[in-house]
Amino acid sequence: MSVRWNLQSIKLLEQDVSDERFIEYARAVSRLSPALILLSGSNHDSALHSLAMWNPYAVFTAKGFTCRFQSGDSCRIWHGKPLEELDRIMESFLPSYPLELPPFVGGAAGYFSYELKNTIERLPQQAQDDLLLPDMFLFFPQELLVYHRQTGELFYVAISPSDDFQPLFSVKPAPPDPLTGLKKVANWRSNFSREGYVKAVERIIDYIRDGHVYQVNLSQRYTFELEGDLFELWVSLFRMNPAPFYAFLNGGGYYILSTSMERFLFLKDGVIETRPIKGTRPRGKTPEEDALLASDLLEHPKDDAELSMIVDLLRNDLGKICSPGSVHVAEHKRIESYQNVHHLISIVRGNLRDDVSYGEIFKATFPGGSITGCPKIRAMEIIDELEPNCRHVYTGSMGYLGFHGNMDVNIAIRTMIAIKHIAIDGECYQGFLSVGGGVVYDSDPELEYEETLHKGKTFFEVLRNICS
Repeated sequence: MSVRWNLQSIKLLEQDVSDERFIEYARAVSRLSPALILLSGSNHDSALHSLAMWNPYAVFTAKGFTCRFQSGDSCRIWHGKPLEELDRIMESFLPSYPLELPPFVGGAAGYFSYELKNTIERLPQQAQDDLLLPDMFLFFPQELLVYHRQTGELFYVAISPSDDFQPLFSVKPAPPDPLTGLKKVANWRSNFSREGYVKAVERIIDYIRDGHVYQVNLSQRYTFELEGDLFELWVSLFRMNPAPFYAFLNGGGYYILSTSMERFLFLKDGVIETRPIKGTRPRGKTPEEDALLASDLLEHPKDDAELSMIVDLLRNDLGKICSPGSVHVAEHKRIESYQNVHHLISIVRGNLRDDVSYGEIFKATFPGGSITGCPKIRAMEIIDELEPNCRHVYTGSMGYLGFHGNMDVNIAIRTMIAIKHIAIDGECYQGFLSVGGGVVYDSDPELEYEETLHKGKTFFEVLRNICS
């Protein structure tokens, strides 16, 4: 049965809007559940829009092969393949209006966890699932804000298939409350010991030597406790290091805070692209040092080899769903510079075949090769063998799938999961943050551990500084 979505309203709220002004509107949205905020920063060509979405007509979740669809008071639970069921839902939701306001005016929004891979391929599952979050969480918003960063225009959009649709929220900006913010971070601990992580890296090198894989991305997960306002924490991170693919999800009892710089998939006008990142250098203290660090990244053979390997993997993935001969590397080894780091990226594009659905896109490409390794399936098997806990949203994807053949989802790197706990004196959460790196044949196990330790400690120090 088809469900016809109607455009209820498009309203220009403000002109000459800044990122900070959009954040004031998003702050109010962040208090609603479920709600998703996609915040773009920097001046790169992938950072053109910011979005906020809330007031769902329906919510679709999956855990393994158990699917759940809830709309109003109606709830259905059944056994099925999540991506195929998502396609059936998307095919039944038909918009009665064109894409009048790019990049998004209706569709599904939320996340795809890394463990969704187990419904795509036959893979082992030894890692402990201690968070028990959905593998896929998508909702169909009836209200959204669309901020065009180039023009400075901010729009409110209302869409719904319901004749008695009522907005949940009068859209008013909410300035920050000086009494809110992050108040405490404590009990920082990892699911790996130094010896355990070093042995895992050595095991990967053995696998590479024996011809199983060329590269594996290995991560360790930090657990900690924190108190305070998670949205203000996320905004503080954005101000410190703005990037194109920040995402904040209020899932009710849990929250996802992603500060990603990496685009996984972007679809517009039938052209699909992916932008893998491989290679990082810190910013220099002087212009001369900064230029030298960027040049070293661009010319270093190890970074070149890792990026080229992942580009080949992604070309193969896109080739499964694109017109023959259309997949090409639009740009290779671009330097993108951010507040604290330089990154090395490539852009791979292809013409999506007309008969390919969103579910088929994800079956062919998910999870992104830049965060698994190469070849992908064997790398994922090794990750499951060596990492103690499920990754969940980390290295999955967050973003939207539009009704109009428009999609933008990130790679959820630099991503924290926070689960709410009861506290007498305010909001208290258990936080989970994973950090990792690519292991290749000539990796030094001790240095690989030190790299992840540095990443974890750096984030922890950022949180401590925000508290002070």
